[in-house]
Amino acid sequence: MSRFPANPERRPSVVTGASSGIGEAAARALAAQGHPVVLGARRVEEMEATAAEIRAGGGEAHVVPLDLGNPESPAAFAAEAADLLGEIEIVVANAAMNQSGSMLTTEPDDFDRTLEVNVQGNHRLLQALLPAMIERRRGDVVIVTSDVVARPRPSMIAYVSSKWGLEGYVRTLQMELEGTGVRSTILRPGPTLTGMGMDWDPDETMAVLEEWQSWGLARHSNFMTPEGVAQGVLAVVSLPRGTHVTSIELHPEAPITKGSS
Repeated sequence: MSRFPANPERRPSVVTGASSGIGEAAARALAAQGHPVVLGARRVEEMEATAAEIRAGGGEAHVVPLDLGNPESPAAFAAEAADLLGEIEIVVANAAMNQSGSMLTTEPDDFDRTLEVNVQGNHRLLQALLPAMIERRRGDVVIVTSDVVARPRPSMIAYVSSKWGLEGYVRTLQMELEGTGVRSTILRPGPTLTGMGMDWDPDETMAVLEEWQSWGLARHSNFMTPEGVAQGVLAVVSLPRGTHVTSIELHPEAPITKGSS
C-alpha cells in the first residue's frame, strides 16, 4: 500500500502564459480532465475567449491578469486564484519573455528585463503559491523551460541565459521540496508552434533561423503542437503520488520517410 494518500479528483490549477500556445493548451487540457483552472497572462481578451470556450464545454475556468515583469502582480494573482478556486493543487509556470539579440546587440536593460520575467517573475509566483502547498503536503508544480538549455542557440543570448537560470532554480527547488509532498518538474519542450517570437522583424527572424541551421540546430522541419506539449503536462501531474518526474524533454517527431521500394 502506498504511503502517500491519493490526489483529489478535483485539483484547482493555475496556468501562466495562458493567452496562447502551450499555456492555453495546458489550461484546456486540465479543464478537460475536470480540474478548475485559472488562466494568467497579460492579454486578458484572449484568455477570456479561451475561458468562455472551456465553460461552454462544461469546464470551470477563470481569468486573472498576470504580468511577471511587475513585482506586485504575482502575489496578487496567487491571492485571487486562491479566492476563486480554493487551495491550489497544480501550478503550470509557462509564461516567458523571448527576444532575439546577440551579446553585441542586446542592451543590458533588455537582458535584465528577460531575466526579470523568466526567472525573478517565476520566483515571486512560486513564493506566493508554494507555502500553502507545502503546508498541505501535496501539490504539483510544472515549470516550462526550453530545449535551448541543452542546445543553446545564437542570437537569443538573454533568453538562453534565463532558461539556464530557471532550470538551475528548479533543480535547487526540487531539493528544497524533498519530503514535503510537493513535486516540482522541469518540462523542456523543443520546437513548438506557438506565438513566441512571432513579433520579431521578419528579416531578422530569417537571419536567425539561417544561423541556427548553420549550427545544425534544425534537423527537420516538423514542430510540435501546443496540444501535444500539454499532454506532457497532464502526464506529469496525473502520476500517482510516490512517483516524481524530475524532468521531461519533448521533441517533434521527424517526418516519416518513405520506405525503399
